[in-house]
Amino acid sequence: MGNLDLITIIIIAANVIISYKGFNDYAFFDAYKFNIGGVQRGEKLRMFSSGFLHVDTQHLLFNMLTLYFFAGIVINELDVFGFLTIYVSSLIFGNLLTLYFHKTEYHYSAVGASGAVMGVIYSAILFDPWMEINFFIPGFVFGIGYLLYSIYGMKNKVGNIGHDAHFGGAIGGYVTTLILSPSLFKTDLLFVCLLLIPIILLFILKKAGKI
Repeated sequence: MGNLDLITIIIIAANVIISYKGFNDYAFFDAYKFNIGGVQRGEKLRMFSSGFLHVDTQHLLFNMLTLYFFAGIVINELDVFGFLTIYVSSLIFGNLLTLYFHKTEYHYSAVGASGAVMGVIYSAILFDPWMEINFFIPGFVFGIGYLLYSIYGMKNKVGNIGHDAHFGGAIGGYVTTLILSPSLFKTDLLFVCLLLIPIILLFILKKAGKI
């Protein structure tokens, strides 16, 4: 973990430049953040642009540091194009799931690269399920545990955190990785199935009206 490839530098630079523009220009921030009402009015660009805006420097720093630690694994496995596909699809999936869960909340807004970054993390875990996260937690345990916590956060509205975007990003990373690298069904079928469990659980709970 922790390779600083050119594409990672470009993505981090884009996030820093656009986020700092948003910090100092509220009209810009408001025009490009994810907003349910705006998206439903046809402002689809928000589904993408919001992933490059952040609330503050701490929010930006956390997401970019996390991206730095996990991007290299995905790039090494899928090359630059595959990594970009994971990043963008996870960003979009994160906002799509947020739109799905908050479609009647017209004033609901969100920003941040968290969905895209979570998709990269989930992709990296698929390629290396036993990687150590936080020094001792196996990657697949962290991935499952984090999504279960996200379900809890969505259900109980814990904190000012976009749990929906995190979860949607993980779905994007999971699905896109398996499309780009179907050999994982042969080499790591157990972990592919284990990492699917919280995703299935979310939609069961949604259908049952529990979330």
